[in-house]
Amino acid sequence: MSSHERVLPQAAATVGASDALGCVSMPFAFPEHWRHHARVEQRVVGQLLQTLLYEDVLSHEAIAEPASGDSGATSFSLTLGARHYRVSGWQCHSFRLIRLEHSTLVVEDHEGTPEPLSLQRFLGDLEAALGDLAIQPGFVNELTQTLIKDVQSSAWPMPFHETPQALDADALEQYFTDAHSYHPCYKSRLGFSLRDNQRYGPEFAQPLQVWWLAVPVCLAHQGAVGGMALADRIAEDAGPRVLASLDDYLERRGLARDEVVLMPVHPWQWENALVPVLYPELASGEIALLGEGETTYTAQQSIRTLAPQDTGKPYLKLAMSITNTSSTRILARHTVTNGPIITQWLQRLIDTDATARAAGFVILGEVAGVALDERAFPEARYNDVYGKVGAIWRQNVGEFLQDGERAVPFNGLSQLMRNAEGEPVSPFIAPWVERHGLEAWTRQLVKVATLPIIHMLFAEGVGMESHGQNIVVIHRDGWPLRVALKDFHDGVRFSSSHLARPELAPVLEPVPERHAALNRNSFIVTDDLDAVRDYSCDAFFFIALAEMAVFLHRHFGLEESRFWAMTADVIKDYQRANPQHGERYRCFDVFAPRWEVEALTRRRLFGDDVPQVKHVPNPLASYAPGEAASC
Repeated sequence: MSSHERVLPQAAATVGASDALGCVSMPFAFPEHWRHHARVEQRVVGQLLQTLLYEDVLSHEAIAEPASGDSGATSFSLTLGARHYRVSGWQCHSFRLIRLEHSTLVVEDHEGTPEPLSLQRFLGDLEAALGDLAIQPGFVNELTQTLIKDVQSSAWPMPFHETPQALDADALEQYFTDAHSYHPCYKSRLGFSLRDNQRYGPEFAQPLQVWWLAVPVCLAHQGAVGGMALADRIAEDAGPRVLASLDDYLERRGLARDEVVLMPVHPWQWENALVPVLYPELASGEIALLGEGETTYTAQQSIRTLAPQDTGKPYLKLAMSITNTSSTRILARHTVTNGPIITQWLQRLIDTDATARAAGFVILGEVAGVALDERAFPEARYNDVYGKVGAIWRQNVGEFLQDGERAVPFNGLSQLMRNAEGEPVSPFIAPWVERHGLEAWTRQLVKVATLPIIHMLFAEGVGMESHGQNIVVIHRDGWPLRVALKDFHDGVRFSSSHLARPELAPVLEPVPERHAALNRNSFIVTDDLDAVRDYSCDAFFFIALAEMAVFLHRHFGLEESRFWAMTADVIKDYQRANPQHGERYRCFDVFAPRWEVEALTRRRLFGDDVPQVKHVPNPLASYAPGEAASC
């Protein structure tokens, strides 16, 4: 979860009978719309059960299946109330993760009679099992909405006819629709009706334009990378019609151009969240809606990050008052301000280091940002205004591609291609693995993805929140060449006293006390070295690489231990080639026997008044180069 986003205990969204699935307002009730319901419900229940078992919420039995041979298949079983649940899966080598085969999930009553699988019945059984630890209604709603919206997207026809491997990175953001493979609320999108989901969900690939506000500079906060003309950047995206409306606004208000900030807002955000928040300023004319911009976008996997159809333009990330994977998708003022500052800092570190330049990785810089300044509004309106209007412009990966190169989101590498009915079939990477060989392809992927993360940690002392959605793999004919990293406004962590070049450390906009109180994970600077290391390890090794290791084992037969041996080789080769960072190898020991990771479902069930974490065994530990002293 991104550190600026907060869990909402009672988020709500309604899906009325009149909400539509199709373009012609067809009610979401016809049989053909529900043909995927059983499969999706199995996934939602199975994914929830998977996290409950792994995060030690429910006790269970795990018995190796006799016919599994070398596959390691395991039968997991547990009793909840009067019902018995049984499912096949794997106790993985990677962090001892549990992965369930959702399609095998069966339910029996106390006499062993099979019963239909039901999310609502499972939640009732779970609540009975938890006793006094009642499930919060908001969590139940998130799960229900995930089920409904995934059924809706599964019934939608495929938007592409090309071979998936030939699609560019932005089109693949719409193609990969499996979403979060761990979080049970992987597609809740609370706040979206079904019409909204079809209009703005990434898998529907619908074009959209953003709306533009004129905001007096006294109510705004803005920042940009040095040398970047923020006004010119914004004007290019807004287009001549919006700029003409801006001229009228300036004339009416008697203002100069530099006394006003143009702010883009998502059309859903304008229609559903902003009028009630800003009506005093809208009524007085202090803030004005200038109209719809001319740049056309499509939604990426994160929903509120928009990709322009013109790949020469930057991506646009916007504040949205929806909740997905249990987090609100706001953009707080300090994160919008810090994005360009952190971009400049990271780029300078890379540009002035020969090892980083040789690795060839790039960062998709956050070059500009704007937001409302909640401090300029009356105290009584602070919570209503905070994070509701904000935008970040991020460099487009297309800027960094050479002839013959393409890009793919890292989390898409562990997904399955889909047939015309939207059902998963063969692995997306299968043609590439066949062309280049499983061992060679895997080793190359691990190398190009791991080097940037460990280099920034070891050489500079900077932890990176690089999970699979924040890494883009640049390849030629499927052969990984380098990676592009993104999301830095709240996605780095460091200890000032352990930076390699503290004199270059950025001066950041501080995190407001109220924001920190809502989310204890919302910090960038810390004195806790384990928190810096675990920030990289949780996102990259535990999420991104572990998902890849499990996928390659299940679909291609590559032993997980072999995958982690390859990863350890990359790390140890780097350490041998760069002995000058020896102190930070000890301080940020990635070969430690155990790491601390966030327990996402426990946090959603029980809140985070007490930190909800899990200590996991590190698959890299057995490859440690030797005894490492503590800092």
